[in-house]
Amino acid sequence: MQYKKVMNFIKVAQEEGATLLCGGKRPANMEKGYFVEATVLSDVKPSMQIWREEVFGPVLTITTFKTEDEAIDLANDTEYGLGGAVISKDNERCKRVSELLQAGIIWINCSQPCFSQAPWGGNKRSGFGRELGEWGLENYLSVKQITRYISDDKWGWYPAPSKL
Repeated sequence: MQYKKVMNFIKVAQEEGATLLCGGKRPANMEKGYFVEATVLSDVKPSMQIWREEVFGPVLTITTFKTEDEAIDLANDTEYGLGGAVISKDNERCKRVSELLQAGIIWINCSQPCFSQAPWGGNKRSGFGRELGEWGLENYLSVKQITRYISDDKWGWYPAPSKL
């Protein structure tokens, strides 16, 4: 059950030293269902489970970095690569960083808009191939090359096939 999985990620993160800034529990007004409050964890280290695995829940992890290169290394040091976001007023930085991030979807100064005509899919263990748009159709197609020689000129060092 996803609810229990997300709650366990939050519990283990705290046991490993992360600080719960907010959330981390069922919303007070929702006694039933599988809802988790939006959760923010700080002091997260790259060795922690919450950093290394895909949570698929409303959980944000925070760590610090000193340089752009270190931030890129932190982001790419994972077995996964579904999506990421770059937030900056510096358009050149956004372009540079988004091109270096190893994820199938990158958002710049936004988070998770979805357009049916745009490709959707991840890299590494977050999947391969794409859904949506013309890229999504490729999963249902098989590429084949067929060539027909139509000239009367010789076409190679061996005789042309007979015309039946």
